[in-house]
Amino acid sequence: MRAKGNAGEHLCSNPPYGYVKDPNDKKKWIVDEEAAEVVKRVFDLCVAGKGPMQIAKVLTADRVLTAKAHYARRDGKAMPDNPFRWDYKSVAAILERSEYTGCTVNFKTYSKSHKLKKRLQNAPENQRIFPDTQPAIIDRNVFERVQELRANKRRPAKQAERQGLFSGLLYCADCGSKLHFSTGKGMTPDQDCYRCSKYKSNTGDCTMHYIREETLKLFVLRRIFDVTALFFEDITSFRETVHQQRFEEAEKEARKRKREIAQAEKRIAELDRIFKRIYEDDISGAISHERFLKLSAEYEAEQEELTQKVKMGREMVSTYEQDKADFDSFAAVIRKYVGITELTPTIVNEFVKKIIIHAPDKSTGHRRQKIQIIWNFVGELKQDEDAQTVERHRKSRTA
Repeated sequence: MRAKGNAGEHLCSNPPYGYVKDPNDKKKWIVDEEAAEVVKRVFDLCVAGKGPMQIAKVLTADRVLTAKAHYARRDGKAMPDNPFRWDYKSVAAILERSEYTGCTVNFKTYSKSHKLKKRLQNAPENQRIFPDTQPAIIDRNVFERVQELRANKRRPAKQAERQGLFSGLLYCADCGSKLHFSTGKGMTPDQDCYRCSKYKSNTGDCTMHYIREETLKLFVLRRIFDVTALFFEDITSFRETVHQQRFEEAEKEARKRKREIAQAEKRIAELDRIFKRIYEDDISGAISHERFLKLSAEYEAEQEELTQKVKMGREMVSTYEQDKADFDSFAAVIRKYVGITELTPTIVNEFVKKIIIHAPDKSTGHRRQKIQIIWNFVGELKQDEDAQTVERHRKSRTA
C-alpha cells in the first residue's frame, strides 16, 4: 500500500462523489457529469457566502439526490428513505476534498499499530500530493478561496432580516479584530453598520471603528469599477501598475534567490566530491581517522545549511511565480463581472480577500476614514479616495 501511495496511485477503493472509475482502466478516475454539476454548485454556493448547513438546505429544497441516493439509482439498488435530505457534514466533506482540483492526496490518515482500527489524521508534511492525476472539477483558485472562506467563518446576525454583505471580511486596522455586522428590526438598511468587535464588547481594548454598510457597498463597487475600467482601457498599463505595486521588489529578490540557489547547488555537488575524496584518504591512511571525522562533520554541517537555503529559496521563487500567474486569475474575474451595477456575495467573495477599516480622523473638522481593500490574487492596489468622499457622494445621491 505504501509503494502504491508513493507511486501516485489512488489508495481509496472508491472515487469521491463526482468521479467514477474509468471502465478501461480501473486505476483511473473520470468525471461523473451529473454528480460533478452538484459538486460545482456546492462550491458556487459557498463562494456566494453560504455555509454547509445553508447549502444542505438549498439542495434539499431543490430535491437534489444525495450522494447515497445517486449511487443507489446508478447501480440499480433500493433508494434510501430520504433521497433528497442532504446532511451538512456531507456538504462540508465535499468542500474539503482537494481531489476535485485534479490531484491525488495519499496518506491522509495513519494508524499507530496494525492492531488498532482507529485512523488518525496525518500531518500535511507526511501526506503525498500528486497533481493532475484526473480531470479537475473545481479550479484550484476557487478551491483555495473556499478554504479561506471556511477558515474565516461568518457569524450571522441573530433575529435579523438582513445579513451583512461583508461579514467576515472586515478587520480593524489597530487591533486586528473583526468588525461585526450590526442591524435590528427597528433599523433601516441605511442604518446597518459594522463595528470593531473589541470596542463593541466594551472592554476598552480598542477605539471606535465604525462604518455604514451602504457606504462600504458604494466604496467597494466604485473600486471594482475603477479596476475594471483601468483593465479594459489599457491592459498593459494595468499590468504595469500591478507589477510595480506587487512584483517589482519580489522580482529582484527572486532573481537574487535564483543566483544563490545555483551557487549553493554547485557547492553541494562540490562537497559530495570532497567528502568522497577524504573518505578514500581515510581508508588509504593518507589522513588520520580523527582528521576525517572532523572534516566530514564540518562538510556535512555546511551541506545541510546549504540544502536548507536551497529549499527556502525555491519556496520563495515558487511563491513569486505563483503570484505572477495569479494576475491572469484576477483578470478572469474582471472579465466575468464587467459592467456590474450591484454587489452580490459571490462578486464580493471573488474580488475581495479582506478589507481593513481604520479609525476615523476628525482633526480637520470633518470625518475622514481610510479603507484598504486587499484583492484576491493581486493584494492591495493603491487607489486614492476615502470613505468620507464616498459617504458625501452617497448622501447627495440619496437626497
